[in-house]
Amino acid sequence: MKYAISLLLGGTLLLAGPAAAADLGWGGGSSSPLYSPSSAFNWSGFYAGANAGFGWGTFSREPAGGGPTSEDNSSGWALGGHAGYNVDLGGFVLGAETDLQWSSLSYDQDLGAPGELKAGVDFFGTVRGRAGASFGQVMPYVTGGLAYGRGSVSITDPTDITTSQSRTHWGWTAGIGLEAAATENLTLRAEYLYVDLGTQTYATAPGGDIDASHRFSVIRGGVSYKF
Repeated sequence: MKYAISLLLGGTLLLAGPAAAADLGWGGGSSSPLYSPSSAFNWSGFYAGANAGFGWGTFSREPAGGGPTSEDNSSGWALGGHAGYNVDLGGFVLGAETDLQWSSLSYDQDLGAPGELKAGVDFFGTVRGRAGASFGQVMPYVTGGLAYGRGSVSITDPTDITTSQSRTHWGWTAGIGLEAAATENLTLRAEYLYVDLGTQTYATAPGGDIDASHRFSVIRGGVSYKF
């Protein structure tokens, strides 16, 4: 968590510097005011874009009938797209956003005689609300809502026969971010999300049914086009 916040603050400084300078009129010539009380950017409207980032978290499993729980670290990349709509209320921005991400988030373990266990998240998406404070061309925001994804669990035995199964997970997500306008239509963002995809039961041989859950953090950057 501390690592995620540090990276997000770094992205915040990178995004906020140029946008704040533009909002204050620096470098715009002698005719530009040093400060204007009116917003230099209106956030209202539809937008769509792409994002990429890195995720890390925990893959948890236990026997479906009850028993000891195992928790192991998982990690991987995420790449996808997003779309949403904002309403600029003059200093306060409300919006809704959805995204879909391809994911390589996974965990591997050699179980010995049963074979090799591999578990991961093939893709995940979110449907979220957003609320932000508009400082001209810069907008810090909070976000949260529904999360879903496809998880998979497989076991490859010593003879290279693989038994695998996929399940759809449902859960929730929450996070923070910072977005800044680079031009009238292009914005850049840095964002942190925590995603809890909940638990599903997998029938995997030869180990028997297991209840598996995926919980992870994602830090990512993105670019959006505002229509």
